[in-house]
Amino acid sequence: MSAELPFPVTVEIKGITKAATFARLPDALDAVRTSLAQLPLDDDQAGYLADLFSPASAERIAHQLVQVGAVRAIAFLGIEPHPIYLCPARE
Repeated sequence: MSAELPFPVTVEIKGITKAATFARLPDALDAVRTSLAQLPLDDDQAGYLADLFSPASAERIAHQLVQVGAVRAIAFLGIEPHPIYLCPARE
C-alpha cells in the first residue's frame, strides 16, 4: 500500500494541539513529530513515539487509516495522558 491517501488526514494531541487537517499524510506525521518534540517526554516515551510516527511508518499508518479508520497513541506528561489521534478528515 502506498503512503499517499485519497483523503486528507486530521491530527490532534488532546490538551496540547487543536485538531488540524492536512492534505498529505507525510505533512500530518511531520506536524505530530514537531509537536511531540516540543513536549517534556522521558527518553523511552520520546523514542517510542518518534518511531511510531516516523517517516518510515507512513505506509503502516496509511494502511491502518484505511483498514481501521484511525491511529491512536498516548503521550504522558507526568501522569497526565494526552491521546494522539489521526483519522480521515470529515467532510
